[in-house]
Amino acid sequence: MTKTKRPQFSRILLKLSGEALGGESGNGISPEAVLNMAEQISEVRELGVQVVVVVGGGNIFRGLSGSKRGVERATGDYMGMLATVINSLALQDALEKLGVPTRVQSAIAMSQVAEPFIRRRAVRHLEKKRVVIFGGGTGNPYFSTDTAAALRANEIGAEVILKATKVDGIYDSDPKKNPKAKRFPQISYIDALQRRLEVMDSTAFSLCMDNKMPIIVFDFFRPHNLRRVVLGEKVGTLVTG
Repeated sequence: MTKTKRPQFSRILLKLSGEALGGESGNGISPEAVLNMAEQISEVRELGVQVVVVVGGGNIFRGLSGSKRGVERATGDYMGMLATVINSLALQDALEKLGVPTRVQSAIAMSQVAEPFIRRRAVRHLEKKRVVIFGGGTGNPYFSTDTAAALRANEIGAEVILKATKVDGIYDSDPKKNPKAKRFPQISYIDALQRRLEVMDSTAFSLCMDNKMPIIVFDFFRPHNLRRVVLGEKVGTLVTG
């Protein structure tokens, strides 16, 4: 039956955490985890969906935690941005081994390993059926990769941000600590803010709310879940106006 379904979205932004690339431990780069990501991305690209990816760097270095250990905050954030480029190259390598043409664009200039971020060029890559991975965050300290995802999604005209997590949506409390935690199939931006549900950091969330950019939070580690989300199945939690 799913073969006859049409994708609900034509252009998506997939937000991956750095820890997701680290596999079970959440540290370093797990070849198995990266290959799984690449396979899921390839699966939705074959449906004709244009895919943009923003990846974090927390598996290698996180600026905020670095500043708590004595690294100057702006320096730590730049280190974290470089970590996202390392992750982007790892994901690009896995995708291209599956035959998926991929381009990495970085907000920090490093022409030997990645293109600079140019919006029109990124859109052209998508039109040519290439996957585009944005590394380097926003290029500015004090902003998270969540903010980079919200910014890039609006810039390149994505229809939705798909936030990949290890839980199957947004709950009213931590489902790992509270077995009676209630999952929301859908929630408004305002309700999520009032309940202080940490969907994204406040800057990213405000950007999505102001520009009416829907967010779907879903379990990326369940096989074929990305495909199911793109086909419009009720997976995860939809955050919308």
